[in-house]
Amino acid sequence: MDVADFAELRERGERREIDLAAPQRPDFHHLIHVAGDAEPLPHSVDFATHVIEPGGWLWVRPGQVHQYAAEPGGALTRSHGAIVIWRPGFVTIDPPLSETPVLPTRSTAHLVDLARQHLFAEYEELGTLTLEEHNRALRMLLAVLLLRLAHASPELPSAAPPDGPFARFHAAVERDFTRTHRVADYAAALGYSTRTLTRAALAASGTTAKAYLDARIILEAKRLLVHTDNTSADIARHLGFENPGDFNKFFRKHDGRTPLAFRAEARGTTER
Repeated sequence: MDVADFAELRERGERREIDLAAPQRPDFHHLIHVAGDAEPLPHSVDFATHVIEPGGWLWVRPGQVHQYAAEPGGALTRSHGAIVIWRPGFVTIDPPLSETPVLPTRSTAHLVDLARQHLFAEYEELGTLTLEEHNRALRMLLAVLLLRLAHASPELPSAAPPDGPFARFHAAVERDFTRTHRVADYAAALGYSTRTLTRAALAASGTTAKAYLDARIILEAKRLLVHTDNTSADIARHLGFENPGDFNKFFRKHDGRTPLAFRAEARGTTER
């Protein structure tokens, strides 16, 4: 686990020649906190721009494409706060924290801040515990902070049952969306009817099972288009399209642009 304030993050980026305003797709968690007396921080996650208000938090999961706003002077320069970074598996708890910024309510803010202070203080405290005990304390304190944040918002989304049809469908889609694009295949593998999966998807996500599956494919396509230099044909093959032309039609149907036009716009470059 690592903790860095915004100034240190900027210094690390300069030292390592990393453009923080460019799309990034790390394989670790980012928990971004904007201090209560700071400027709001715009931040893009999977091509949706969010604004983290003073006192707010945003959790970016591994594999998501995110980037700091590219504004004159840099949003990270005008604001201040801290970022907690950890590898998958460091904590075993994964509470239902929203993928949009969380601003704790007045009644919960002090508990969230106490959890933050305790975690940050333990992170800085080296030598009074063995390294193993220190890391165990950090894992426990991070779990407390995540739990507090999960219950800090007045409107927590209701989670689908962890062993229900939608949870199983979601896991299957994450595993197999590059292999099959047919809901019927998932239904057969999971032992449900397509109608059951559609009802479960509608209840949990507000979309049909087919729309949920298509959205996952499009999201991965956008991540690859922005974060890699792979050709459209290479990405089509990776996503399970036999014909690159079919991928282009699929992408344009759901996004309105060709894959390369999306890449150019997202990167701020000229389509070639």
